[in-house]
Amino acid sequence: MQASPAFASLVESVIPHIRLLTIEEYQQQDQWQLIDVREDNEWLQGHLPKAKHLSRGIIERDIEQRFPDKTVPILLYCGAGQRAALAAYNLQVMGYTQVASMIGGYRAWIQHQFPIVQD
Repeated sequence: MQASPAFASLVESVIPHIRLLTIEEYQQQDQWQLIDVREDNEWLQGHLPKAKHLSRGIIERDIEQRFPDKTVPILLYCGAGQRAALAAYNLQVMGYTQVASMIGGYRAWIQHQFPIVQD
């Protein structure tokens, strides 16, 4: 789905303020709590191993219950990276200090032909 110009502009405005992490960097580091911010139906179609699900619509509401320690390293991903970037920015505003967004998201993971989990 093609993003609207206003949405694309919003995402571009937060990119300089968040940490971006490649798939390869994630695979080389074991400390990340991986969170899928895609919608429920996307999650059910397949997700990354070790991922937890907090969709973009609820992550800000529920993050403190799931991860009360605001220093825990959190890596977010979505379909291509835009929603995860926005969520990463918001979590930083909420006080989380080690948040990143996975470059390319689920689509990049699939393109690399890495394994997925299907529920």
